[in-house]
Amino acid sequence: MTDTDPPPATPPHVLVVDDDPAVRDLLQDYLAGHEMRVTAVASGRAMLEAFEREAIDLVLLDLRLPGEDGLQLARTLRERARVPIVLLTGRTEEADRVMGLELGADDYVTKPFSPRELLARLRAVMRRYHVEQEALASTDKRAFRFEGYELNLRSRRLTAPDGRRIELGNHEFSLLAAFCTAPQRVLSRDQLLSMSRLHSAEVYDRTVDVQVLRLRRKIEADPFHPRLIVTERGAGYRFDARVEALV
Repeated sequence: MTDTDPPPATPPHVLVVDDDPAVRDLLQDYLAGHEMRVTAVASGRAMLEAFEREAIDLVLLDLRLPGEDGLQLARTLRERARVPIVLLTGRTEEADRVMGLELGADDYVTKPFSPRELLARLRAVMRRYHVEQEALASTDKRAFRFEGYELNLRSRRLTAPDGRRIELGNHEFSLLAAFCTAPQRVLSRDQLLSMSRLHSAEVYDRTVDVQVLRLRRKIEADPFHPRLIVTERGAGYRFDARVEALV
């Protein structure tokens, strides 16, 4: 390498959490062969210890760890840091998949899985994460306030008028941030897809309408008669709130 050559890119560091040694070995070998650094552990405790020790770019978490609550581990991880989380689940665990996405996971892969598809999904999640981080770094806004709520863009926290913290999944956060940037405007579903970087065809149960319903359940007094996120029939949605941008 000459003095004018750029430094080599640092490979992304993936933390694999699975109690099956065969799965850990497979993922460690396959992902390492595709320019990823891999740390593989067998338990939630080892996951949290590795997370404290290492700089992790993505966590691949098996929800069915013996004697442990995978959903609670995902929640704990999401509360500690903004790191992409991809879940490994069984094909029949639909309720767990939905709950995992609600808790803030970015994607899921069902077992048995294709290593090639898994790799593609991990790369897609990391690309979306980096785009989002760059967008947040370039914005001059720190937070939005509306109707007594405060949405902090840096910590990704929504605080209710009574001071409670309201848990938002990644897609709910992105959707609410998109609404706050364009209050009182009718936004089509395509516009919301673009502004919030939702990928409805990519992951189970992530259409704009589903995310709007979930968001309404968290910020509307009556989700079935919404006052803030108003449906404009045949056109899309309007965020009917006075929004203050904090810099």
